[in-house]
Amino acid sequence: MAPTKSQVRQAARGVAVQVLTSRFSLPEFFAGIPKAASRVLMLDYDGTLAPFQVRPDRAVPYPGVTDALRDLMDEGTTRVVIVSGRRAEELVPLLALDRHPEIWGGHGWERLTPDGELKMAAPDAALRAALETAAQAVGASTRLGARLEHKPASVALHWRGLPALAVARIEAQARDAWSRCAAGELDLLAFDGGLELRATSCNKQHAVKSVLSETADDAAIAYLGDDTTDEDAFVAVKPRGVAVLVRAELRETAADLWIRPPRELLAFLRHWLVGKVHA
Repeated sequence: MAPTKSQVRQAARGVAVQVLTSRFSLPEFFAGIPKAASRVLMLDYDGTLAPFQVRPDRAVPYPGVTDALRDLMDEGTTRVVIVSGRRAEELVPLLALDRHPEIWGGHGWERLTPDGELKMAAPDAALRAALETAAQAVGASTRLGARLEHKPASVALHWRGLPALAVARIEAQARDAWSRCAAGELDLLAFDGGLELRATSCNKQHAVKSVLSETADDAAIAYLGDDTTDEDAFVAVKPRGVAVLVRAELRETAADLWIRPPRELLAFLRHWLVGKVHA
């Protein structure tokens, strides 16, 4: 939904949690968590639990987030699930937890269980060939300083940290090259700091639906994410839970709530643990 002027003004005055949909009552939601038969908390990583970094290997969680996740997992009643565009195994050292949560990586193509079992789906040969052709098509962009990332069923071009003029040139070249590829089985999506050409046959929505299919009907459920790649997940979770946009600035979104990291994010995680929200 598009934010109204009143919502933007309220956020500017420092409201801790901004409710974006009239159907939703935050106090009632948190009060219901302790009564739920089970609880599922799904979270994106980059931009949600951790600030963006030019070097992805330095994108550690905001201070306090690792402790909050550890407390949730130790408490034992919440199934903590990370849903990321990254490869699942990349997140294990960044989370720095004694035991990692369930992690869905590659926009849902990988599932790393807490006991270390990695389950992977793979696109067919034709789709892999199309992605390889797309990767070769942006060679000029990589020579300008962009970083090309190969994922299980997508290719992503990153330009974070580059000068504005270089970014404009890289984006124009990449959009031109990849727009010709984005048809049928491939979608072209913008994210914070780049572009991604992604298979349509599996995305974060599929990860969310898989988790929900294993979850009791009366469970307390939430999905937290920041980027446009999380919008499909927001739509998938809303019939049964709450969708939460986590970012510094409000944008058009299907989410029910908007919170800003890291303070409001940490508050949300604490409220989830204790089952109440303070005014």
